[in-house]
Amino acid sequence: MSATKMIKAISKTRLLLAAIAVGMALLLTATAQATAPGISGGTGSSASFSLTAKEAFISQPDGQMVYSWGYGCATGYTPAFAPQPGGVNLANANCNSMQVPGPTLIVTEGQTVTVNLTNGLPASAGNTSILFPGFTLTTAAATGSQPTTCTATTPAPQGLLAVEAAPGCSVTYTFTASTPGTRAYYSGTQGDLQVEMGLYGAIIVLPNSADVPTCPTHSTYAGLNTAGTALVAGGEGDFRLSSTGAAYHVAGSCYDREYLFQFSEMDPVIHRQAEEQVAIAAAACTTSVTSPSCSLHVATEPYHPAYFMINGRSMPDDMDPNYAFEYPHQPYNGNPHMHPGDQVLLRIIGQGRWQHPFHEHGNHVRVLARDGNLIVSKSEATLLAGPLLFTTTTTPGQAMDGIFYWTGRGLNWDPYGHKPVSSDPNATLTCSPDANGYNTVQSAINYYEWCQDHNKPLQAAPFGDVAGGGPVTLPDPNIFANGAWFGGSPYLGPNATTRAVGPTGTTPPSGTIANPPGSEAGFAFMWHSHNEREITTNNIFPGGMMMMMLVDSREFVIDESN
Repeated sequence: MSATKMIKAISKTRLLLAAIAVGMALLLTATAQATAPGISGGTGSSASFSLTAKEAFISQPDGQMVYSWGYGCATGYTPAFAPQPGGVNLANANCNSMQVPGPTLIVTEGQTVTVNLTNGLPASAGNTSILFPGFTLTTAAATGSQPTTCTATTPAPQGLLAVEAAPGCSVTYTFTASTPGTRAYYSGTQGDLQVEMGLYGAIIVLPNSADVPTCPTHSTYAGLNTAGTALVAGGEGDFRLSSTGAAYHVAGSCYDREYLFQFSEMDPVIHRQAEEQVAIAAAACTTSVTSPSCSLHVATEPYHPAYFMINGRSMPDDMDPNYAFEYPHQPYNGNPHMHPGDQVLLRIIGQGRWQHPFHEHGNHVRVLARDGNLIVSKSEATLLAGPLLFTTTTTPGQAMDGIFYWTGRGLNWDPYGHKPVSSDPNATLTCSPDANGYNTVQSAINYYEWCQDHNKPLQAAPFGDVAGGGPVTLPDPNIFANGAWFGGSPYLGPNATTRAVGPTGTTPPSGTIANPPGSEAGFAFMWHSHNEREITTNNIFPGGMMMMMLVDSREFVIDESN
């Protein structure tokens, strides 16, 4: 076997070992968490956004810069960013004039929403537009400030699906945000090309204050020590977009954290054709935008995507911070993080041409709604009736809201490393089961522990001082395969990892260079597409549509500010 093939084989083996997610701890750098960042339309009766469609290059992990089109914030428009815990923006929050995906538009149920779109694409790209599926447009016309070539009184061209903005011109769309939920928006003009080039984004409609359920306050989920006090002043910041803590008007939609994932794919041949033809047509467009030579004839079939993206980035770029300076046109990341028992709201949209069978390791996902349509029982409007999915298959153009949680139930050992007798007070914490068997004493770091496994050891013949009798015997840590996201410890939290180590030996290694076990020791579950090709970047493994869900014990304070 050649050295190159051997390196690839070793890398693939390590990552596959890391994917064995039943309790084996995997660790990811904690410098960047995800949330659902975007721009807000405000809290009044109306919300207004000014967008533009432009060209730029987006980056991929293989070093390629891919020519693309995307929506962004228009010149002179200063948006309000969300979320804003404590009135403070996320670190480095910005809205470029072009980004992929486009700015996430955050509005409130009942608001009148106005979106002004200016066509800043190359003239040869022709008209462009935005579709808002699920909403009824009340206005779609050329309004506002226009270049001399297109006045406010000139009717905007009507395309097959939408009123369009001609090159250099603007169009305004108005609709009412009628119901809460997550939805897509995307170009309604030559969609096979323009959506492929990157003209898509998300709209999040938050429920209004009418008939809102009573949800737990976020302070309940702050990082705690054994005394039940926050480890940092004020505990963790509340990065939920909804001030009510609910995604819909039912109690089952209460959540603690939320993440938006837009899945898409890219065929570089199409993008390269568009780039070359735009350059060739530039001279003709300077002379006359109506010239037949000022146009594109990009073949969008056969379709062979080579890049598979989450929020416009491929793995591992998707796990870098939101608004990272190295991705000026790809501001949103994909790096979810949680504590055991957190109800995590997943907002998922299929933005490409393919279906993507995305698998969230660690648990199934309970579907709340599709395209903002809450799935409830026919006989009881507050009883959720969405399916429990092993993979959340995304259909092009369709959005889904779902709830994910993880508690450690079913591991058959105590992931916190508790034991009846110890000088460590964290080791002897009690587990008081509620009616469902979970420890819901909120002033404990083992909040939401599955009490049936409390004090249950992992190892039948331990290296450390955890009592014997457990379900498995761990192999010698010296033969464990390490990798960038492999922690190696079967215990949750730095204290659990440390106290399971005795004078007779050690548990498997925990932590990476960036995250030593004394600071953070969490489980990481690989979240990835079940289409094998989609976990590559330009046919290079690993990459593509993949990320990690980090689960950390509550003594670790999750910072979602970046």
